Amino acid sequence: MFAVIVNTLAIAIASLIGLCLRRGMTKNITDAVMQALGICTVLIGIQGAVSEKHVLLLIISVVIGVIIGEWGDWDGHVNRWAEKVTVACTKSGDAAGIANAFVTSCLIMNVGAMVIVGSLAAGLAEDYTMLYTKSLLDFVSGIMLSAAMGSGVMGSAVFTLIFQGGIVLLAQYIAPFCSPLLIEELSHTGSLLILAIGLNMIGLTKFKVLNYVPALLVIPFALWISGFASAWL
Repeated sequence: MFAVIVNTLAIAIASLIGLCLRRGMTKNITDAVMQALGICTVLIGIQGAVSEKHVLLLIISVVIGVIIGEWGDWDGHVNRWAEKVTVACTKSGDAAGIANAFVTSCLIMNVGAMVIVGSLAAGLAEDYTMLYTKSLLDFVSGIMLSAAMGSGVMGSAVFTLIFQGGIVLLAQYIAPFCSPLLIEELSHTGSLLILAIGLNMIGLTKFKVLNYVPALLVIPFALWISGFASAWL
């Protein structure tokens, strides 16, 4: 858990640094930084998704996932909850903006193979190398995100502690189900979500990205069905 705590502290400290930088920025500079981050996020998403070899599996998972997300209104529920917590804790007039920063930073910092593989390695073999690397990356991105989006990024530190910490503590139970193919497909689908986030950040789209998150839950079942079908063909 020590590496997870380091990752959490890295995000929290980075957020504070970013907020200090934000105070000296005009709105034009903040908007420009947001667009620059958006372009970089788009590039990261494309790089992660372009190597997908099982496109049909990706399409099926995303389509079924977004149906589940839209039906359950995942995006609406999470954003409304985040706004309520924001108002209760900060009394801020920009609760929607803070909630958006929280959701966006949580997805950017916790979707990808590095989170799963690094947390499993920490829990099973006490190998913290990947999580320390992720902590450094999150430190840099945390500064940039909080400078552009505000204090909501700070909340992603808590989410990281809970999410990554949960994987580390349950690693011995999760590992048998995490085949290399599953981790690869989760990474590609996560990259697609990051691409959608980047497009939203530069203002080209208004994807309800959280409604696509169920696709990550659909992938294990899609892989199981495809494997079962292949065995009978």
